[in-house]
Amino acid sequence: MVAVAALLAVTLLGAIATFLVDDRYAAKFATAVSTIPLVGSVWMYYVYLTEYQGVGNALLSPDTVAFRQTIDWIELGGYTIQYSVGLDGVSMPLLALTGILTTLALVSSWTPIDERQSQFYGLMLLMEVSLIGVFSALDFFFWFVFWEGVLIPMYLLIGVWGGPRRKYAAIKFFVYTNVASLVMFVGFFALVFSLGDSIATLGLPEITQALVAGEMGSLAGIAVADLKLLAFVLMFVGFAVKVPVFPLHTWLPDAHVEAPTPVSVMLAGVLLKMGTYALLRFNFTMLSDVATGSVLAIMPVAIAVIGVFSVIYGALLALAQRDLKRIVAYSSISSMGYVILGLVAFTPHGMGGATFQMISHGLISGLMFMAVGVIYNETHTRMVGDMSGLADRMPWTVGIFVSAAFGYMGLPLMSGFAAEVFIFLGSFGATDTLGTLAPVLTSIAMFGIVIVAGYLLWAMQRTLFGGYELETDYELDGAAFHDVAPLAVLLLLVILLGVAPDLSYGMIQEAVNPILDIGGGV
Repeated sequence: MVAVAALLAVTLLGAIATFLVDDRYAAKFATAVSTIPLVGSVWMYYVYLTEYQGVGNALLSPDTVAFRQTIDWIELGGYTIQYSVGLDGVSMPLLALTGILTTLALVSSWTPIDERQSQFYGLMLLMEVSLIGVFSALDFFFWFVFWEGVLIPMYLLIGVWGGPRRKYAAIKFFVYTNVASLVMFVGFFALVFSLGDSIATLGLPEITQALVAGEMGSLAGIAVADLKLLAFVLMFVGFAVKVPVFPLHTWLPDAHVEAPTPVSVMLAGVLLKMGTYALLRFNFTMLSDVATGSVLAIMPVAIAVIGVFSVIYGALLALAQRDLKRIVAYSSISSMGYVILGLVAFTPHGMGGATFQMISHGLISGLMFMAVGVIYNETHTRMVGDMSGLADRMPWTVGIFVSAAFGYMGLPLMSGFAAEVFIFLGSFGATDTLGTLAPVLTSIAMFGIVIVAGYLLWAMQRTLFGGYELETDYELDGAAFHDVAPLAVLLLLVILLGVAPDLSYGMIQEAVNPILDIGGGV
């Protein structure tokens, strides 16, 4: 099927057209264009639910993958490069998330973006093209072009439309993520070259199946086991920067604080998921034996410790912040730590919950950043000590912000609760990979929820309630409808996934169960 190709083509052409549109019409034009991939991805999601039951995993059973299309492209170094795309239960929800957040982020841009609009909106759509490619590509070369393609619009969006330290934040983001890509690239091609003549393409399914079949050989005198371990570590480091996890996280708060709010929405909501998605595809699928400790017994425990430390460390750093954007930014580090813990648990609920958390966090973090942006548009400050009593002046925005915060804390019937329950159930029973440390590490991670509640309740009490006070000369007139409407849509989606998690959890399980089979998960 050509559904993915149509999404890529329409979004790319729309981005190019947006660059040519007059600034006065760019916002509405780009938003209208973005509704096409939005409607397309939602339709594909519906088709997937109704027609593609039991698809399996895109890398392990590519012949049954939904919306599959493969066309040979060029020969490069003895390998056939292909246009190869397809979707399974992991990538389909992420594709839909991309379409939803892009359109809502564009609507939320109407108020704060008041210069060089055609360039801003064109870059946002270019970023969407790359994100669609990252979540659908099944050829490494094709995938890597999109993976790197995300960096360019994000760098420009931060560096041109960001805050006072935008150039520093943009350069730091670009250097960190580009160097990480280089490290990952080396690790991946160590695997490719070790497979020798057993593969003739850079197709991710072909490479995965060759690795699972044990067709690796030594490379440059490095034994197979050592080579697997080296490749795993290099790819893990490369992807962990994008997640990010401690101690590779320092670029994220700077990027969030300096980026315009709509860019922060995309950064937290979708771009961070590129890292966890790649970890699941490459490290935990291609090299599942390393992830489960078959090559190095301490590996799963070491990864779990990194995840748990990120949960607690990110939450404690958020507790120490006074800028609302920094609070939400450090919360993302904490939330991504849960994903790492769920993945390395290598149990159905652990790995399924980790993937569900990617979707849930994408919605909730996007909602939180959007709400902070609306508050900033009206008050022109994000500092906790500079405002109070906003609930009386901005009741709709504040009500949604409080609801989003409760979602972050894991309030029942919201998606954050379902994601955390799945992860904790999976990691608590992960005795095969984490041994007797499974309940200990899970219990420590669960304590992160207490810290999350502490800093969010403190921030809300200081800024939203009490007597009205604003240490600026601005008067609050109330947010415009187009500012509040995207918040309401995201909140409804958070509640919908919390009430009916099987809208995505069923397809997720179909995609992760084959990984557990080859990795020995139970």
